[in-house]
Amino acid sequence: MGFTKILVQESQRLLVRFLEDKKLDTTWAKNRQMAIELLEQSPYEIIFCEEIEVLERAKQLYPKAFVIVVTPFASVEQAVQAMRLGAFDYLTQPVTSELLDQVLERAEESFFRSHVMHGQSGGKIEQIMAESSVMKHIVRDIAKVSQSDASVFICGESGTGKEVIAHAIHTQSPRALKPYIKVNCAAIPETLIESEFFGHEKGSFTGAHERKLGRFELASHGTLLLDEVSEIPLSLQAKLLRAIQEREFERVGGTKTIEVDVRLIATSNRNMKEMVEQKLFREDLYYRLNVVPIELPPLRERKEDILTLAQYFLERLCEENHKKHKTLSPAAQQHLLSYRFPGNIRELINILERTVVMDASDCIEPEHLRLDSCPIVKAQPQSLVDIEKKHILSTLESLEQDEKAAAKVLGITLRALRSKLATYRV
Repeated sequence: MGFTKILVQESQRLLVRFLEDKKLDTTWAKNRQMAIELLEQSPYEIIFCEEIEVLERAKQLYPKAFVIVVTPFASVEQAVQAMRLGAFDYLTQPVTSELLDQVLERAEESFFRSHVMHGQSGGKIEQIMAESSVMKHIVRDIAKVSQSDASVFICGESGTGKEVIAHAIHTQSPRALKPYIKVNCAAIPETLIESEFFGHEKGSFTGAHERKLGRFELASHGTLLLDEVSEIPLSLQAKLLRAIQEREFERVGGTKTIEVDVRLIATSNRNMKEMVEQKLFREDLYYRLNVVPIELPPLRERKEDILTLAQYFLERLCEENHKKHKTLSPAAQQHLLSYRFPGNIRELINILERTVVMDASDCIEPEHLRLDSCPIVKAQPQSLVDIEKKHILSTLESLEQDEKAAAKVLGITLRALRSKLATYRV
């Protein structure tokens, strides 16, 4: 159940017992006035009430709350008024536990659509498009795993939306109102990564001028996302495993044991089984993180989602860039469907953003997408080093020199990318 706070008027004692049996956080009010006062003090996601006045105030304060009117004296006029004011349901006493189960199940489905299908990510609303059967299956898996504390390992090529899935799991979970902390394991220097994870005490090393809390401590009672977990140095993996198993650790330079309650989600674009076989990643840590695996397919393998995604992002990009609404012509749609999208959803967004910014036409045609902007010429013999260099530099150029994004598209770590760039600049 994704709900965290429920308000019930005290006269609905059967409801209170029913909800408490389900171990839901339930508060009850003695009367109408107390119900309104409680609503004004704190937000509630589900409200069971009798009076229209409570319904009206609840929807004024929390438009997205599920308000169920339960009355001993039903009337058609009151039912119509309640539904017009935004009631989720209108029930007549006595109500059965079976009926309450049905009402909460419908509310949960609606809650799921509004939170998981529109999960917040980086301040923007991201959608998990599920037209394809494989993505519908993944969305169902998200709904199931969100209600547990099991560690989740999300694998997939760069740009497939691993962070969006991770955030959807958090927002649908009972930890939704608790911290959601992300750490990009590929972007942190190896000398600092232990401090980033576990924090440090003042004076524990040169430059440690004050105590710093680590990501594990900051995420306590919430969710910690280990993005690109495959890039964690072997030297730190044993300590990470202990922290996960024992739910405790010490800060760098400290002796006090700190206990934490953290739900872990890990992501990687690497083949983790190969890394384990090559002794680049600890097998015991991998299996500790990989309790529930979710493998995201590349965009080319979920073609049913391409046009839905394109239309959604096109509308959003037009709004963000203050442009008139644009549409995709049938030919442009076919052009997108036939493209392989090596950069997956991230590349689709970049293509559409470039089109929105650079082209004035309200109807997007294939030539506006610039998917085949490079002329085809007879290939000349080249070394693999030269081919790699050109590919890396062209990828950087297409992403406006964003090294982090380029590393993800190329499927290498940020450190590896910078190392290669350094050799090119010699």
